[in-house]
Amino acid sequence: MSNVAETTVADRPKAVVIGVGPEQGLGAGLSRRFAAEGRHVIVAGRTQSKIDRVRDSIVEAGGSASTVVMDVTQEADVIRLFDVAMQTDENGGSVDLVVYNAGNNQPSDLRTMEADVFESFWRLNCFGGFLVGREAARRLAPLGRGSILFSGATGALRGMPNFAHFASSKAGLRMLAQSMAREFGPLGLHVAHIVIDGGIDGERVHTRFTEHFKQMGARGLLDIDAIADAFWSLHRQHRSAWTHELDLRPFTEPF
Repeated sequence: MSNVAETTVADRPKAVVIGVGPEQGLGAGLSRRFAAEGRHVIVAGRTQSKIDRVRDSIVEAGGSASTVVMDVTQEADVIRLFDVAMQTDENGGSVDLVVYNAGNNQPSDLRTMEADVFESFWRLNCFGGFLVGREAARRLAPLGRGSILFSGATGALRGMPNFAHFASSKAGLRMLAQSMAREFGPLGLHVAHIVIDGGIDGERVHTRFTEHFKQMGARGLLDIDAIADAFWSLHRQHRSAWTHELDLRPFTEPF
């Protein structure tokens, strides 16, 4: 192997996308976008069959990807993920881009909500973000570079009826990102929170929120590839003009 080829592989940075589900989902779209930019993408999610399909689609398109099955609410799983990601191996060098995209959302009457339901939303939407953010900062801060991006939601900005559990957990994630940005920005880490204000044109809306799709139509949903473009643009920003919070919404979405 020539020196040029060896340098190319060893210097190729990796991206980690956490919270990848169906092929027609934001996690998958982010993974494909980063792979198209030459990153080896570590596709992380709870379901082996789903992340395998995303990995296979990337490889078939000429990109590079591998999978890690993990639960973001389990500390040992998150540590293991970053142990794998930071190794220099046949897939490239260490990580320079981490996206926390795990989350869940469904309405629930606060009066009848079980305590473990409230806690489960907090663990997934907020606590998992802490575990990932902590491990990413531990590994990237000594290197003095890298982006840590958190997928946010409208609920992070305002709590709506029947969404107290969701809004409080996403607001916690937003404050986590804000504190991390102030703590680690001076060390060279770009921490950003992306408010996704509206439904995403993917499998979840079409299967679980059919009434929303009927009401809004395709023009009222965010395009997955367009969202992925915004995430990549954040990662590519010069450190003299970093964006911490970016909100994205369809042109028909009221706000």
